[in-house]
Amino acid sequence: MSAEERDRATGADGVVALLWRGEAPPRRGPKPRFSVDGVVAAATEIADGRGLDAVTMQSVAERLGTTKMALYRYVPGRVELDALLLDAALGDPPPAAAGPDWRAALTAWAGAVHARALDRPWSVELAQRPHVPGPVELSWFEAGLAALADLPLSGAEKLDTLALLVGHVMSLVRQQPRGASPEGDLAAGLGPVLAEHAADYPRTAAAFADAEPGGRDDALRFGVARVVAGVAALAAERA
Repeated sequence: MSAEERDRATGADGVVALLWRGEAPPRRGPKPRFSVDGVVAAATEIADGRGLDAVTMQSVAERLGTTKMALYRYVPGRVELDALLLDAALGDPPPAAAGPDWRAALTAWAGAVHARALDRPWSVELAQRPHVPGPVELSWFEAGLAALADLPLSGAEKLDTLALLVGHVMSLVRQQPRGASPEGDLAAGLGPVLAEHAADYPRTAAAFADAEPGGRDDALRFGVARVVAGVAALAAERA
């Protein structure tokens, strides 16, 4: 194993240990001044106020009124901090939708993922990086898989269904901070260009012209509905 591979393995082990740390056992001596949860809370406040790029070990230390070196006692580095930040940002999933309708349950699950990510758009970047899921993220897996439990799909297919929905939701959240109506804003910005160059891009101009203002910014519902319909068609074939 190379030194780089050892570092990656050690880093992954450290992330898992922190994410699944449970309740700390009592320790002798003076009570620690800070805690892992306190460090994560300070980092979350910075991300909420100034964005993810503003979160550094130094900025977190300054917010807590300590030194960067002192934080390493609680969180070894930025990789571990990012993993903790993501799990805290996700929060627990809402209770599963009542009733036997898996379509409604899966649609509600996707909507809940969207709402949670929209509350903290900076979490999208963390979620889309390769990472080890923490206990909270796995609780979202459990909730989504519960909606698919009775369908004749393999475990891999069920996970891929959730991945499709999350990918769709996260891509929309990335656009959302630019404006409350990203599709409408795009249409408004492209309007003069398409009017002048309609002959060069006839299908694009026609598509934008055909999209009435009331029918725009419906990508969340449309995309989720198409994924759900595709899963329903696959389940029907196998049934």
